Amino acid sequence: MNRLFWRFALLVMLAITLATCAIYFTFSRLFGDPLEEIARRQAAGQIFLLEQYIDKAPSDEWLPRLNKVREVSEATLELQPLPAVLAALPSSKRGQLLQGAVVIDVGGKAFYRRVDTTGARYIGSDDDVIHAQRLPIDIGQALGMEAIRFGVIALFLLVPIGWWTRRHWRGLLALSKVADDFGQGNLTARAEVRPASSIAPLAGRINDMAERIGLLMEAHKNLLRSVSHELRTPIARLEFGLELLRERHAADDPALQKRVVAMGTDVDELKTLVNELLDLTQLDQAQSMPRQLFALAPLLSSCAPPQSSAQQFSASIPDDLGELQGDPRLLARAINNLLGNAAKYAASRIVLSAERDGAAVHITVEDDGPGIPPEAREHVFEPFYRLAREQDYAASGYGLGLAITAKAVQLHGGAIAIDDTPLGGARITITL
Repeated sequence: MNRLFWRFALLVMLAITLATCAIYFTFSRLFGDPLEEIARRQAAGQIFLLEQYIDKAPSDEWLPRLNKVREVSEATLELQPLPAVLAALPSSKRGQLLQGAVVIDVGGKAFYRRVDTTGARYIGSDDDVIHAQRLPIDIGQALGMEAIRFGVIALFLLVPIGWWTRRHWRGLLALSKVADDFGQGNLTARAEVRPASSIAPLAGRINDMAERIGLLMEAHKNLLRSVSHELRTPIARLEFGLELLRERHAADDPALQKRVVAMGTDVDELKTLVNELLDLTQLDQAQSMPRQLFALAPLLSSCAPPQSSAQQFSASIPDDLGELQGDPRLLARAINNLLGNAAKYAASRIVLSAERDGAAVHITVEDDGPGIPPEAREHVFEPFYRLAREQDYAASGYGLGLAITAKAVQLHGGAIAIDDTPLGGARITITL
C-alpha cells in the first residue's frame, strides 16, 4: 500500500478522534454530559417506576409501594440521609439534587433523588434521599457501539480514499521514474499518465519540459560535435603548414625555429582539446557501453601518473578485488585522468589504493597538493570548470578531464566523491 494512503488514513482517524472529542465537550457544555444521558436512558425503567408508580401513591402508601418495588426489582433502593449524600456528591451535582432532580452516578451504576422537598411523604421525608444501585447501566457497551459506528464511517471514507490515492500514487511513481531516467541521461523518457488522472496536467507539463530540454541538449551536443569535427580540418592544415615551414625555412633561422616549436605546441594543445571534446560528447550521448568481464587488480596496477612527473607514486592494489563488468579501456582512462590531475598539483606524493567492501569496490587517488575547497567539489566535474587559483592556471588543462572521469564512472553505475586526505591534499574516491 502506498505511503500516500497511510498518511490519508492517519489524517482521517485523527480528524475523527478530534471531532469526537469536540462533539463531546460541546454537548457537555450545551446539554450536559452525554455519558450521563446514555446512563439515564439505560436506567429509564427504574426512573419510570420511581416517578410514575411510587411517587403517584398517596402519602400513606408511598413507603409500601417502595417496598413492593424492592421485592421485584434487581436494583436496590435505599433511603439515605441528605447530608451524607451531599458530602459524597461533587459540588456540580449538589444543586441538582437539592432541587429534586435525578442525579446519575455513571461510575457507580446508580442514581440519587430526594424523596421530596416538602416532607409530604412521611415525617422527615425532606431529609431523605433515594439511592438506587445495581442499575442496568453499561457505558462500555454504549462506547463500543459508538466506536463501531465511527469505525464504519472511517472505513467508508478510507475505501474511496484508498482507491483514489492508489491511482494518484501510481501517477506520482511514473513521474518519479521519468525524473530518475531523465537525470541519468535518458532524454527520451516521458511520463505515461491516464488523461483522467488528477496529475495529468502536471505530467503534460513535465513531458513538455523534458521535450524542450532534450531538444536543447541535443542541439548543444550536435553543435559541439560538429564544431569539434570541423576544427580537425584546419588543425591538420596548420600541422602540415608548420611541418613545411620547419623543413624549408626554420632550419636556418633559430628564432623562427623557436617560434615554429611554440606554434606546434599550441596546435597540439588545440588538437588535445578537440579530441577531449569529442570524447566527452560521445560519453554524453552514450546510454550504455560495451561490457565485458575483466579483472580489476591488473587494470589498476597498469595505471600510473605521467612519466614526466617528479612526484613519488605508490600503489596499494590487493589481488582479491575480483572482476568487474564494464569497459576496461574507459575505466582505465578515468583513473589515469585522476592520476594525471593529481600529478599537476601534488607537491611530492601520489597514492593509488583500492579495497573491496562487500559488493562494492573503492578506488582512491590521493595527493599532497593544495586540495579542492569544499564549495567547489560539486563543480569540478563540470566541463570547463576551473578553480580561480594560481596553481590551476599554472597547471594548464581545459577542465575536461574530471568531467570525462565522472561520466565514465556514471556509465559503470558508480559514484565519485571528493574529500580531504591525511596527506594534506585532495582524495578522490570512485565507488563501483
